[in-house]
Amino acid sequence: MLTLSVGKLVEVIGGQLLAGDQNTMVNGLAIDSRDVSPGSAFVAFAGAHADGHEFIPAALAAGARAIVVTRDDESIREMIVRSRRHDVALVLGEDATGVVQDLAAYHRERLLCPVVAVTGSTGKTTTKDFLRSVLGTKMRVVATEGNMNNELGVPLTIMRAGADTGVLIVEMAMRGLGQITRLVQIARPTAGLVTNVGVSHIEVLGSEEAIASAKGELVEAVPESGRVFLNADDSWSAILTSRARGAVTTYGVGADADVRASEITLSEKGTPVFQLCAEQGGMRVELPIPGRHNVYNALAAAAVGLYLEVSLEDVVSGLRGATFTAMRMEVFQTASRVTVVNDAYNANPTSMRAALDALVDLPAEGKRIAVLGDMAELGSLEELAHFRTGEYAAGLKIDALVTVGPRASRIADGAIAAGMTADRVRPCATAEEASEVLDDLLAPGDVVLVKASRVMGLEQVVDGITDPHV
Repeated sequence: MLTLSVGKLVEVIGGQLLAGDQNTMVNGLAIDSRDVSPGSAFVAFAGAHADGHEFIPAALAAGARAIVVTRDDESIREMIVRSRRHDVALVLGEDATGVVQDLAAYHRERLLCPVVAVTGSTGKTTTKDFLRSVLGTKMRVVATEGNMNNELGVPLTIMRAGADTGVLIVEMAMRGLGQITRLVQIARPTAGLVTNVGVSHIEVLGSEEAIASAKGELVEAVPESGRVFLNADDSWSAILTSRARGAVTTYGVGADADVRASEITLSEKGTPVFQLCAEQGGMRVELPIPGRHNVYNALAAAAVGLYLEVSLEDVVSGLRGATFTAMRMEVFQTASRVTVVNDAYNANPTSMRAALDALVDLPAEGKRIAVLGDMAELGSLEELAHFRTGEYAAGLKIDALVTVGPRASRIADGAIAAGMTADRVRPCATAEEASEVLDDLLAPGDVVLVKASRVMGLEQVVDGITDPHV
């Protein structure tokens, strides 16, 4: 974890020591007073909904040894006095986000472990989860947790790593050109993995070419001594390869991929089974998560694992034993014997189709039902993307389609236009309405997929399935 003196902290952030001893040592950093541990630094953020400066007393009570603020006023100094904590340093910084990023960059310079950065339009979190499991068979892994993949999450993840860390895995999200550049300046990855290039965030970036350019910021950041990992079956990989300074390893299902899958089938549980082939040999793998698209995520993790000298046997063991971030193809059965596929964390046209395919692949005693909500950030593609998702759903063995939200109503339109009978399509305005529809629709033995962009909050639908309305 981050360890430095207050004097060094002030130097790194270009700040000012307002009170306390510059020789005081700090261990760790938090931006939420609930995450403060004894001896750590607390950085107060003045946000739109809450002012972190108001939580300084809570941070002091939890044992914070340094308080970093962005304003100097009497009320803050009075908080320190009232705490009767004479070992606390008060530091003034110009910008809270900059403070966290500068400290993370300082800490990264002192890490000796490999740093693997993961980005992509779809699959980056699941790939990160597979990778954490694969590398965890041989070394201590620090990896991105939850949605900590942005301008604050990446620095906070870096500062969790320490001298005993065998590898650091950093997931990187992107919403615009230059954002990944800033993240890689802090993380300085020794290896970079791009899962694919798609149309997610096209509303912000304007075109798939611009998205590829943004993902390429990671590829360019990997040094000549490092390694870049690319999806051989993605149409943008050739362009990304041209931007790499060092060696490139490819993965995919084609014969030319360095790490590849062949003989892909499904288990009785509907999960992918395939032959993993690499220079190190071949082994049969059964994944613990549904969806044929997850073969690519597993291959990506395998490629990085083999590069970092994890044995083929341990790579396969890690893939088989992987656990995943919540609401990513999370499968469970309710007390009423309804199988739920909770993939409600995010959605774009590519991942929607992949999730629908996974729904069809899962064994079902009863009906297969898709609950699909709005996809965000599609810009001018919004109407067409939703309509075509509905057309695609209509061509699959799906018994009922429930849509949620104004954009997703076009999914319903597309399904009906493609031949799905209107009595099998139920457009809903809200998650609450969808839950009421499902109360009447679901029966024991049914399988239901729930998927939408995060802004839709369709975990409410999942909660309604597990605890139906009376």
